[in-house]
Amino acid sequence: MAHKILICDDDHDVVRLMRGYLEQAGYDVLTAYDGDTGFQMMRSEKPDLLLVDLMMPGKDGIEVTRLVRNDPHLRSTPIIMLTAKVEETDRVIGLEMGADDYVTKPYSPREVVARVKARLRSFEPDPHLETKVLRDGGLTLDSGRHEVTLNGRNIDLTNSEFKLLQILMEGAGYVFSREALITKALGDDYEGLDRTLDSHMRNLRKKIEVNPRKPLYIHTVYGVGYRFGFKGESGG
Repeated sequence: MAHKILICDDDHDVVRLMRGYLEQAGYDVLTAYDGDTGFQMMRSEKPDLLLVDLMMPGKDGIEVTRLVRNDPHLRSTPIIMLTAKVEETDRVIGLEMGADDYVTKPYSPREVVARVKARLRSFEPDPHLETKVLRDGGLTLDSGRHEVTLNGRNIDLTNSEFKLLQILMEGAGYVFSREALITKALGDDYEGLDRTLDSHMRNLRKKIEVNPRKPLYIHTVYGVGYRFGFKGESGG
C-alpha cells in the first residue's frame, strides 16, 4: 500500500508541483492550503508524513507542528517543514517544536522527494529486529511499544528523538560520531543535517536530563560525537 503524504502550503503552485513529483514517486497525496484545514486533515486522514509550510495564514507551520506533536494519535507522524526563511533561528524553532527535517525554499522537488523517502524509511520498523527493552539509570526504552519512561514517567519523543536515543542506548559506552548518528537515525547525509542533529540532541537532552547543561545520560565527546551511559555525576 502506498504511503499517504499531506502537503500543507498556501502556495498553490508549490503544492501542484510537489504533488506531481510525489505521485510520480508512487505516493498518495493529500493537499491543504492553510494550517487549520491541514490539521483537520491530519486528524481525519492520518497521513504517513506531513510536508508543512512555515508561513501560512491562520495556523502557521509552527502551530500545526505543535498541535500534531501534542495529539497522542498523531505525534509519531514524521514532519518535514518547508520554509522560505533563511534565518537559522527559524529553522531551529521548527525543529524544537518537533519537526524532523526542514527544506529551505527555493528547493529541488527531487530533493524533497528524497527527504520524504529517507524520513519514511528511517521510521519503518525492521521486522528482523527483536523487540528490546533498554534500561540505564532511571531511563527505560521499549522499542516494541515505542515508549520511553524516566523514573516511571512517560517521556514524549518525536520519531527522530526516539531513534537517536535507541541507537545511543543500544551502543551504550560506545562513542558515535556525528556522521554515524546522522546516517543511522536521520537517513541520508544531506547538507544541513548536521544542524538538524544538533537541534534533535538539544531537544532530547531537555526531555531526559535534569540539567541539560550537565547531562547524566548523553555525553558529548568533543571533536568526536556522543556517548550514552548513565553517570551519577554530570558527564559533560
